[in-house]
Amino acid sequence: MDAPTSVASADRPPERSLLDSYRRHFTLQGLQLPLPTVPFREGGLLGQLPKATGDNKGWPWTTEAPPPQPGGHWPKLTIIMPSFNQGRYIEEAVRSILLQNYPALEFVVIDGGSTDGTTAILERYRPWLSYVRSGKDRGQAHAINMGFAIASGYIIGWLNSDDAYLPGAFERVGRLFAQDPKLEFVYGDGVYFAESENKAYYSSAALALDRYLQFGGLVLTHAAFWKNSITEPMWEAMKCNVDGELWFRLLRGARRRHLPVPLGAMRGHPEAKSVSERWLQGWREDDERIWAEHGRPHAPRSLRSIEFRRVQRAYGSWIARRWRTERRLALAATNWRVSPP
Repeated sequence: MDAPTSVASADRPPERSLLDSYRRHFTLQGLQLPLPTVPFREGGLLGQLPKATGDNKGWPWTTEAPPPQPGGHWPKLTIIMPSFNQGRYIEEAVRSILLQNYPALEFVVIDGGSTDGTTAILERYRPWLSYVRSGKDRGQAHAINMGFAIASGYIIGWLNSDDAYLPGAFERVGRLFAQDPKLEFVYGDGVYFAESENKAYYSSAALALDRYLQFGGLVLTHAAFWKNSITEPMWEAMKCNVDGELWFRLLRGARRRHLPVPLGAMRGHPEAKSVSERWLQGWREDDERIWAEHGRPHAPRSLRSIEFRRVQRAYGSWIARRWRTERRLALAATNWRVSPP
């Protein structure tokens, strides 16, 4: 299926109408919407999925999240996975989504035409994927926008194909949205895998108030979920900091909640945009775009910066005391050696 063409200006974030045009493109090419949901089994999917490869054990290879108890309302959740040549990691990412055993899951994979074995892995899991597109696109933001355009979930999230979710993440998030119809954005903590050190670290999200958005780095993409009704398209001119710019538009004025337990894991490896030096110029250009659109960061010695640092330290200390047990239980469900702060 051909990729839709954008008519949005590269100089400004696009309007929501961009997603409408992408959706029309897909339907004109014959895609039936809404997409099918992932098959759900009350006994879990672990025994149905392809066997774990190699010596992989633990989450998400030989264990799964317990399926929720029958009954109750579970809002539909759409996960979008952009991918390009991440064959080393994508199977783990896919399994970490499917083995959540969430009862109402739509799973969309937009692959940029990988040549490293990714498509063969996706084919093995095809019966459990709502939609897979593999073909040339215009980068990560374009791929995610294609997913946004055809998503029908009440809740939206996206996961890069070299990252993973922790067990029980979807149930925690789905329960929060079901309990509070006015809730629009949920973000959690995470785990960071540093491949060069062979270590895992706990990553705490920040108190993401509107007055602190200029500081950036408040929300972890692999632990962020929001109501579909507030979705805005990615700015496709962005090369690296695609999420950092989006949070300005999604978070401002949104009713949000920080769930201070680990929901997702990010992997730092030599080719990752957050690690590789070949992406440094792309980060600089993205920062310039963000500053031109949303304003430059506050000076380090400004009153707002001093306030920000003090508030975040106090908030982090309080959360660490209040949620220590819940964090330990969430991490215990994996085979990863990492301790909460």
